[in-house]
Amino acid sequence: MNRSTWNIAAAALLAVVLGVLGGTLPVPLVALGPGPTYNTLDTVDDVPVIRVDGLSTYPTSGHLNMTTIAVSDQLTMFGALGAWASGYRQVVPRSTIYPPEKSDAQVQEDNSAQFAASEANAEVAALAQLSVPTRVVVGELTENSPAGPSLQVGDELLSVAGKAVDSPVAVAEALLDTVPGQAIPVIYRRAGQEGSAEVVLGSSPDRPQGLLGVRPGIEPLGGDITISLGDVGGPSAGLMFALAVVDKLTPGEITGGKFVAGTGTITPDGQVGPIGGIPFKMVAAAEAGAEVFLVPAGNCEEAVSTAPSALQLARVATLADGIAALDALREGRPIASC
Repeated sequence: MNRSTWNIAAAALLAVVLGVLGGTLPVPLVALGPGPTYNTLDTVDDVPVIRVDGLSTYPTSGHLNMTTIAVSDQLTMFGALGAWASGYRQVVPRSTIYPPEKSDAQVQEDNSAQFAASEANAEVAALAQLSVPTRVVVGELTENSPAGPSLQVGDELLSVAGKAVDSPVAVAEALLDTVPGQAIPVIYRRAGQEGSAEVVLGSSPDRPQGLLGVRPGIEPLGGDITISLGDVGGPSAGLMFALAVVDKLTPGEITGGKFVAGTGTITPDGQVGPIGGIPFKMVAAAEAGAEVFLVPAGNCEEAVSTAPSALQLARVATLADGIAALDALREGRPIASC
């Protein structure tokens, strides 16, 4: 075999090796892109996204779609290049989504906790907007919860550490002056009967005060609201959940039958916060058929520069702004835009 033949053979072998490695070896990158959207007024897998029991509800129509971002992990070199070249997705370091100091399971747990908080905040904000009397309940017990032996999911919390509580925020505030290992009294109501317990607080690496191990929620007096949406994580669905609760609890159809999508975190007092990845969420909304997209005020500048041409943008800083935008849309009036 002459030198030229050897060179050709070596080059071919190198190409094969690079092809195998490029197609099989993971790289420390992930690709972000448009994810699925879900109509918060509808069902997913035959389960209502928002179920209301024990309260008067009213018919709804149209769409109030929450939007998500799809994250593609375990990319190969060729997969990353393909995602980058598509112009449809963004390739970023994996550490942006999965911090190296946390396991993938811990990241998933954080996302689930943020999602649970967005559900609770959405209920609080919606019920406050409608002036519906509420009660604080045990929404979830954390793993190995210090309160686990004494409290159950659904218990109404009346006081924590000697302080009356009327909101999830009040529960957190009641624990501010506590320390791990401290025994505190908790008064609760279960099945109409008042009870009390002494809970020895645990510890958490992200806070100096004691850990009760309860994720408090809020429910209307005499009723119950349940938000169910599978494995979706993160806090950005809060606005759309809150609007859906408002729609179900008030006469009339808030969308007027139109297809509205949106995003945004929400606080218990109805403030709407910005989120990441809004270009992808707008693309997903437009592809799903949305006519209007509710944009957190803090995302307006980015949204205007990247929005699909057919999508009308509505600027939302509070839950009240979101309701006003939908009222204007339904009545054919101009919408406050970005």
